[in-house]
Amino acid sequence: MYFGGLGNLGIILYFDIEYFIAAYAFRRNTIMLAYTIHPLVVGINETDQGVMTYLRDYGKRIYLPIYVFFLSGGDKNILVDTGLEQFMIPEGAEEECGFKILEFEDALATVDLKPEDIDIIIHTHLHNDHCENDYKCSGAEVYVQKRELGFMADPHPVDHRYYPDVLDDNKIVEIDGDANIFDGIDVIFSPGHSVGGQSVAVNTAKGKAVITGFCCNDKNFPTTGPAIAPGVHIDLTEAYDSIQKIKQMADILIPLHGLSIGKMQQIP
Repeated sequence: MYFGGLGNLGIILYFDIEYFIAAYAFRRNTIMLAYTIHPLVVGINETDQGVMTYLRDYGKRIYLPIYVFFLSGGDKNILVDTGLEQFMIPEGAEEECGFKILEFEDALATVDLKPEDIDIIIHTHLHNDHCENDYKCSGAEVYVQKRELGFMADPHPVDHRYYPDVLDDNKIVEIDGDANIFDGIDVIFSPGHSVGGQSVAVNTAKGKAVITGFCCNDKNFPTTGPAIAPGVHIDLTEAYDSIQKIKQMADILIPLHGLSIGKMQQIP
């Protein structure tokens, strides 16, 4: 753009416009995608609160929802976990919990998806209640921690919730530690509940939402004091350290089995 007739003012205007163009291009290329998280309830268990909170609330019966999280806002159809394939709904559970509990295909249909539409599955961990429907998503790449995948292939008898063949039909992408895997989506290595758990940090319009990579509910996060380690763990000290780290870094905290999450159509 020519400003020669304006002398020094023209030079200033020229560089101001050039700076504006460069700044706009930089901003356009550095702004992260903002996602919306859709919790889908694809199973439920009735269990003891002590399973969630170490040395707390034993003897208190609770419902434990099983979730799939659909992340909308990008150019790929992304799920976090795929939940249970077969389950029984305890009588009165839906009424008491305040949400519907659906089969995997029916849950996806509520966000206008079919299993074959899924591009990416990110796993918090590989206990069976988080990955039984992977095989239905025939075109999906499955992102999982290397340590978790290795443990699943030869699990210790103390942890019986692994099915070594559950991912045989999927393309696996191994992750080793913390990683940025897509624009606006990071995984944070969160061991303790399992050997290779990973929390999923998702950029949203209201800040960083973190889906915990370990089993917990709202009771694990009291309003004061430290978070409470998961009641079921493969390594207690790692479980404790992981939950403190995730609590501190999240603007929006999403406990993996939080009952209140199932009542939300979307987050945020």
